[in-house]
Amino acid sequence: MTGHGGADLAGRTAVVTGGASGIGAACAIRLASAGASVVIADRDIQAAAEVAARVGGRAVEADLAGDFDAGALAGQADILVNSAGLQHVAPVHMFPPEAFRRLIAVMLEAPFLLARAALPHMYARGFGRIINISSVHGLRASPYKAAYVSAKHGLEGLSKVIALEGGPCGVTCNTVCPAYVRTPLVEKQIADQALVHGIPEERVISDIMLTEPAIKRLIEPTEVAELAVFLCSEAASFANGASWVLDGGWTAR
Repeated sequence: MTGHGGADLAGRTAVVTGGASGIGAACAIRLASAGASVVIADRDIQAAAEVAARVGGRAVEADLAGDFDAGALAGQADILVNSAGLQHVAPVHMFPPEAFRRLIAVMLEAPFLLARAALPHMYARGFGRIINISSVHGLRASPYKAAYVSAKHGLEGLSKVIALEGGPCGVTCNTVCPAYVRTPLVEKQIADQALVHGIPEERVISDIMLTEPAIKRLIEPTEVAELAVFLCSEAASFANGASWVLDGGWTAR
């Protein structure tokens, strides 16, 4: 078996969006260790190229908020990991409409377009794995995150539809729903949250990010990647249309 953890992905092509950093980079590295050929898509082509060089993969520049060629990116994907994300923190009555649209475009419309492009190839091969990196905010809400919560709730619904359509054809689709992960996205949020809530930055992690989980720490990107790669394995072939929660107990409340 290639790699470790039971997933043998030799001969499979995996496309990872947001693959230059954070969860996406961790997924790209772990998929490669399981034998997959990995395409790392990100708008930061230099950082994507660095990850690609590390895993023997290929970097592609893509701005998922703009015009991009979904077919060229994902048309030959056996595995699609939609990990690209961004955040904007503001109350609804002050939320910039252009920011709302951008978050929906990157985290809901782009996964739809990429899945739409990948599915014909997956159906033809009788195998496919679509892993949508959602969030605990795909299942719960928090104030000041109207666009993010809306996008992730929408992604949960999209994933279930793909799961129902793809299941009979050997294609599964699942979401992974972590709480706060130690990524550049979360680190940038700390300053934004401090401003909105009027508290010092050091209190954001303890007072906001870790109030709900029973386990009082941030999740590491590698932990999310392990679950994502498990969902690509033969052992997980019956896992379909589910929300895989990595939230330290948040949704147990």
